[in-house]
Amino acid sequence: MGFLDAFKSMFGSKKKVPVFPGSAKVVKKAKLPRTNLASRFELQNRTGQGSMSRVWRAYDKKASRTVCLKILDKEKTAAFEARFAGKNKPPEGEICMSLKHKNIVKTFEYGISTKREPYLVMELIEGSGLNFLVETRSPKLRGHEAELLAQLADALSYLHREKYMHRDLCPRNVMVTNDGIVKLIDFGLTIPYRPEFCLPGNRTGTPDYLPPEVIRRQSTDHRVDLFALGVTAFEVYTGSLPWERSQGSMGALQKHINSPGKDPRDLRPDLDDATRAFLMKATEREPKDRFQSAADFRQALLELPKPK
Repeated sequence: MGFLDAFKSMFGSKKKVPVFPGSAKVVKKAKLPRTNLASRFELQNRTGQGSMSRVWRAYDKKASRTVCLKILDKEKTAAFEARFAGKNKPPEGEICMSLKHKNIVKTFEYGISTKREPYLVMELIEGSGLNFLVETRSPKLRGHEAELLAQLADALSYLHREKYMHRDLCPRNVMVTNDGIVKLIDFGLTIPYRPEFCLPGNRTGTPDYLPPEVIRRQSTDHRVDLFALGVTAFEVYTGSLPWERSQGSMGALQKHINSPGKDPRDLRPDLDDATRAFLMKATEREPKDRFQSAADFRQALLELPKPK
């Protein structure tokens, strides 16, 4: 299935392409007011840091609540957005504000600081990163893999229906609350699911979760996210990637697409045949051989044998 066929299959060929806010024309009409972050927020502790942002637990004096404050690096953010000049790509804040789903982090507000830094004010998630649970072999995972991954698939299915691709799905960008609710986070690399954003060349993302079509600079579609979801599932079940970590080197990435991945049962011998087959299908190199939608992925999860 080519990109246009996949696009029509998911969204229908008769639907109009949405006009997103955030285009140059809209931004010129309504500039965001500048917010003095130092006077409005009491920064409590750093909760994370990415290549393009700093994330804090903070008390919002204006709203009288503790929140998650994400402050973007203005130079790096501008450089990323410049890749899509003329394509009416909404900024991260607008994308996050538009997403309303129980398995996606809630964003209360976005704006620009007095230092001209874009920022987002989000719900504070009390819990652990999925990457931490995987790395520590947490007992919270064993026996609950399908349940947690089904929630993540729900979030991804919603995102695709909203005509976005996450483009950086990995355990580091998934939180699990203390009550076992999955929250997909970090939409810094998210792009609209429109043909002009799926042309060859966009290699952004976390290297070990990039599918072959991205590494080869081919056209892409929503199955980029499904591959990343499959690799994430492989880690959740086995505690390991399907291959050796690349450390970001292109040579290692080339090995990913030219050599077979690990058999999940070599890493976890107790896996049943159905779960092994599920993980192998989820990490197929060819897009046509993977699950074709997040909904299909979720349904396959729910049909797996229950843990004893």
